[in-house]
Amino acid sequence: MVKNIKKLIYVAILFLTFSPNSFADNSYFIDYKKVLNTSKPGSAVQLKLKNKFESESKKFKKIEEDIKKEEIKIISEKKTLSAEAYKKKVETLRKKVFDLQKNKQASFKKIAKSRNDAKQKLQEILSPIIKKYMENNNIRIILDKEAVIMGDSTLEVTDQIIAILNKESPSLKIN
Repeated sequence: MVKNIKKLIYVAILFLTFSPNSFADNSYFIDYKKVLNTSKPGSAVQLKLKNKFESESKKFKKIEEDIKKEEIKIISEKKTLSAEAYKKKVETLRKKVFDLQKNKQASFKKIAKSRNDAKQKLQEILSPIIKKYMENNNIRIILDKEAVIMGDSTLEVTDQIIAILNKESPSLKIN
């Protein structure tokens, strides 16, 4: 029984290895991260999101600086204010800090959502392009480069896919 299974596995390996239409002959890979980062639509979205992130970061940094100045002012007024007035100013400052943190988190969450949405849209655009490329070039499977342990560089089709993507969809709209 064990000998029969070993023979069957051996025959299957030989068949796959020497078959003219073997799996390996029609297997290619793509560097998906490179497509996302260097294609025209992917890089344009990355730039927009980076600029939005930097803009939001500057805005929040300015608010943080204003809050720190206000904190220093309140601390310096502590001896001249009544306990109740001081407590009221501290509570107001805490509310500003809380609101800042809440707004900052919401803003960065929105940027992350925009990034995920853009990635999803790009995948939707990319799928039919890859499928058509596979049909035109008689390819049975295209793997993500991250899933490939080792492969001949001639089997990578990333640049061809990027060229087609750039031609067919040079831009991508994001929210």
